[in-house]
Amino acid sequence: MRKKIYIWKAFMLFLLVFVTMCGCQNKGTENGEGTKIVLTTGFEQDEIFRLEKSSCKLSEVMIYLMNTKNQYEKIFGKEIWNTSHEGVTLEANIKETVLAKLAKIKAMNLLAQHEGIVLDEDEKSRLIQASEEYYKSLNEAELVGLEVTQEQIYTMYEEYALADKVYKHLIADINPEISDDEARTITVQHVLIKTYSLNEDGEKVPYTEQAKREAYQQAKKVWQLAKDGEEFSGLIAEYSEDSSPSYSFGKGSLDAAFEEAAFNLGTDEISNIVESSSGYHIIKCISTFDREETDRNKIKIVEQRRKEVFEEEYTKFVNGLTRNLNTKLWEKVGFLEDESIVTSSFFEIFHKHF
Repeated sequence: MRKKIYIWKAFMLFLLVFVTMCGCQNKGTENGEGTKIVLTTGFEQDEIFRLEKSSCKLSEVMIYLMNTKNQYEKIFGKEIWNTSHEGVTLEANIKETVLAKLAKIKAMNLLAQHEGIVLDEDEKSRLIQASEEYYKSLNEAELVGLEVTQEQIYTMYEEYALADKVYKHLIADINPEISDDEARTITVQHVLIKTYSLNEDGEKVPYTEQAKREAYQQAKKVWQLAKDGEEFSGLIAEYSEDSSPSYSFGKGSLDAAFEEAAFNLGTDEISNIVESSSGYHIIKCISTFDREETDRNKIKIVEQRRKEVFEEEYTKFVNGLTRNLNTKLWEKVGFLEDESIVTSSFFEIFHKHF
């Protein structure tokens, strides 16, 4: 059964979407397999890390950090920073993710040099427009606090665009044929009787054996009502403990037991009681084949195959690269506590022009 997205997971999902660029993931950047990570001295005053001959400055990190911070606050409010998970604050998690993202962009720019990939004149022209637009959006406090120039913004956008171009270059010839059966998407309704509760951190706590037996008896009651012809939508409204009454999905996307039972149903058939990590389900098949959803799923599968090819090529390249981290400076890095620094459009403006 698809897990509910509780508040912390929602924050993490938002972060991944916010910093992900054309399928580029963080794998292999923080301490990727085979990558040499060296803690050293001899940095420039504002230098956070080096990856081979490529350098990352404090101003770059702060632009990423503060744009992410302000995006979060616009959506979730300032109280979000009181959130922690397993002893790790959200701020610390964002900080590490930003470091990984910047390291990957730097690595992909080195890969661009290796592959002979460059930006054309039209792309450079759009970068000038984007950097001018973002620079003009900054107020005086932001210019001072972030210690950024228009030239630095242009360079950051340039590296971002080149990393994107490398990704597209590496996946350009990856167009696998996906059959209807492989991508088949079905639609079901279900009633969920949970076998867990949530603690204060939003984590699942399994029911006691007695509570689980009681949940099973409730599921049996609902199953019998369904078999006796009760309106299934009414049973969902009265008994289900899932916020989603129906799902459209393909193979490999949900809990294995739930998925197996669902794919073995014919249209309008009702399953036996199915147990998953979330609880007990009674499933009704609405459609054994959804053309529109299946076509969308084909696109998702193709993108996943492309990402896998990219990661294989990328990992081969980054294995052996040396990254030097300025730990003293990195430990001091954090959000700027200045109410006047509200910039949040760095990524939005880039994607407006690209």
